[in-house]
Amino acid sequence: MEAGGVLVGGEDADRLAGLAREITACRVCVERPLKGPDHRLPHEPLPVAVLSTTARVLIAGQAPGFRVHNSGLPFNDASGDRLRAWMGVDRETFYDPARFAIVPMGLCFPGYDAKGHDLPPRRECAPLWRARILDAMPQVELVLAIGQYAQAWHLGAARKATMTETVGAWRSYFFANAGLRILPLPHPSWRNTGWLKRNPWFEENVLPQLRQTIEGLCF
Repeated sequence: MEAGGVLVGGEDADRLAGLAREITACRVCVERPLKGPDHRLPHEPLPVAVLSTTARVLIAGQAPGFRVHNSGLPFNDASGDRLRAWMGVDRETFYDPARFAIVPMGLCFPGYDAKGHDLPPRRECAPLWRARILDAMPQVELVLAIGQYAQAWHLGAARKATMTETVGAWRSYFFANAGLRILPLPHPSWRNTGWLKRNPWFEENVLPQLRQTIEGLCF
């Protein structure tokens, strides 16, 4: 898969081309920021996402980081390496848009806070685009809800008080009798290495189910 902006894959990919062009042209966070003109996106928007007409798995992350902003390739960093290891797939498979759609909660790199940490996803983004994107990909059967922002959107009131509790309750979402299957995951950032060490049940219980499901849906 070549890097760059909003990509579309799968059979009859032209069906999503118009939506991809609309997303690519979006400048709401620059021209009409929710919190006023002093809170504009601090750089030119560059939405990064992979839409698909055939992928049965949607990877729902937080927002692109600076490296992804520069490359136009989602999860093209150490977090992506860890996520691929969790899923049991190599880079070629991960970036096959016939197999995986990748749509973060915020489509553009949000910039840094005063401490040099990535800001949260832009508040304008998900209400404007997320429902439209999901409606355009009705074949999706599983959402990997990575981090608190994706979990808040996709789980709503069913989300627990903390990320640890939410991921710990993964069976109740994954084996739900109605709607999309949701599998909540911690963010694969190096900052969560300590969390992974403190919560060995994640690797022991969640990752085998994740890999088994990916194998069944994508191969």
